[in-house]
Amino acid sequence: MKTSTPPPFDPNDPAGIDDLLSADEKAVRDSVRQLCAQRVDPYVADWFERGTIDDVRGLAKELGALGVLGMHLDGYGCAGMSATEYGLACLELEASDSGIRSLVSVQGSLAMFAIWRWGSEEQKTEWLPRMAAGEAIGCFGLTEPDIGSDPGSMRTRARRDGDDWVLDGRKMWITNGSIADVAVVWAQTDDGIRGFVVPTTTPGFSAPEIKHKQSLRASVTSELVLDAVRLPAGAVLPEVRGLKGPLSCLNEARFGIVWGALGAARSSLQAALTYAGERTQFGRPISGFQLTQAKLVDMSLEYTKGLLLALHLGRRKDAGTLRPEQVSLGKLNNVRESLEICRTSRTILGANGISLEYPVIRHMNNLESVLTYEGTVEMHTLILGQAITGQSAFR
Repeated sequence: MKTSTPPPFDPNDPAGIDDLLSADEKAVRDSVRQLCAQRVDPYVADWFERGTIDDVRGLAKELGALGVLGMHLDGYGCAGMSATEYGLACLELEASDSGIRSLVSVQGSLAMFAIWRWGSEEQKTEWLPRMAAGEAIGCFGLTEPDIGSDPGSMRTRARRDGDDWVLDGRKMWITNGSIADVAVVWAQTDDGIRGFVVPTTTPGFSAPEIKHKQSLRASVTSELVLDAVRLPAGAVLPEVRGLKGPLSCLNEARFGIVWGALGAARSSLQAALTYAGERTQFGRPISGFQLTQAKLVDMSLEYTKGLLLALHLGRRKDAGTLRPEQVSLGKLNNVRESLEICRTSRTILGANGISLEYPVIRHMNNLESVLTYEGTVEMHTLILGQAITGQSAFR
């Protein structure tokens, strides 16, 4: 039995999970953290308050230069990093803001992944290198104004007209929509659901931005309107038909959320811990009171469990053994617990918890959206319920 002296206790990593990461994984994490500290953190509260990101295209190019756009994909200018490295990047991005992680997730795990996995060679060579560099921005059109958790009932339709396709319909709550150069749009056809690569300059395509959000304000969210959008035969994704296509993309994005939500939790927890050590009531810091310590311990415990789960799922994804139901397990748990961590952190900060001088209320509001998108709590519960019992309860 070894009797060496253990390292000092780290309040930010109480279980010593850093020991489970490789040097390369830590390097990826640290490089993303450094970019966010310089390029995002000083400005993001102002972006959130104003509901806009200054120079979003410039930020996209910086993220592309760092290699995080489509970073877990191979070839075509993509970095070819591991799933775990991608997860760690998502955690750091969302520690700054969920909207920044959403920009990266939609670009890489939805739009780029759809083209990379299901596209033609021509589509890949045309779009992926520019998207990996941040020179072209993508969006992903699946959700519709009246169709959310049941994408098989989508009303957007694509019909053949000679050799061309003509698309009509609307998509809703589309991240990056108003700034996108290309949209991956899913539509009903006579042969089932198909995906289309739609340059946003195509006549009949428009993407009005959605206003009056109180969540994900540092993120571009749009409606997509397709009014007789005519596309050549080569615009269709040739390698997939049916819901398998969009659901495979959603699974990639959900994996990023498993990690990303923990970033918002970590940021809020660290803010609460710092505040509790500085805020004095009844003659001593509030961190010295039992009820406050109970909150901090419970939050640290749930964050640690969530990070261990994310790391385990990342290792499974890198080994090729990760199942979609396991991604649902991670998304359901980690977003739910991260939101509770943000809410509890807000109570420690008291009235200051609602001020954008601190990150907590911003993270809390953002996670209300993260809780819903890429599959609601109800949908992931039913996915797991079916997997556990063998009985479908969707209908």
